[in-house]
Amino acid sequence: MTLPINIPQIDTFSDEELIALCLANPDLSIERDESGQLFINMSPTFALTSSNNSELNAELTIWNRKTKLGKVFDSNSAFILPDSSMRGPDVAWITKERWDALRIDEKKSFPKLAPDFVVELASESDNLEELKLKMAKWIQNGVRLAWLVNPKNRETYIYRQNKEVEVLRFSQKLLGEDVLINFEVVLDDILEL
Repeated sequence: MTLPINIPQIDTFSDEELIALCLANPDLSIERDESGQLFINMSPTFALTSSNNSELNAELTIWNRKTKLGKVFDSNSAFILPDSSMRGPDVAWITKERWDALRIDEKKSFPKLAPDFVVELASESDNLEELKLKMAKWIQNGVRLAWLVNPKNRETYIYRQNKEVEVLRFSQKLLGEDVLINFEVVLDDILEL
């Protein structure tokens, strides 16, 4: 569940103020949309959602260890996007070249870039339509491939640059395409429903 928060004395937080707010409240998962609205994501997640998220992250991490093509990030990460929003996906991946181009201070903060790949895992308390809007924002900000995984309907919505959203069943093979080279997974094999 995500709750909007309004702070009357401040119109919007600068990136530095937002980072300070996150550091002062490490138990909260805070996001900001492109208009400056802050959102507090309720945490912790239920056990099944957490386990499924770990399985998704593990699949990507195992592939990445073999290929050494980039960096994998878990649900505690966040990125400051070109539209000034700060978003945190459940799973993210950035190419090695883009990661290596970051300065050390950028790596130790919330990088100002869009990941190449993200996964959002819908939980029982998530609003699917809101997640679909979030996925569109990821793509508008430069994410090349994004998966919205919906265990309730056993479907994955696949988002790509300049293409219509495709929906695959959990029994179908998901491919990393030209982003995650040679990555593939069948969600029925790794997720518990």
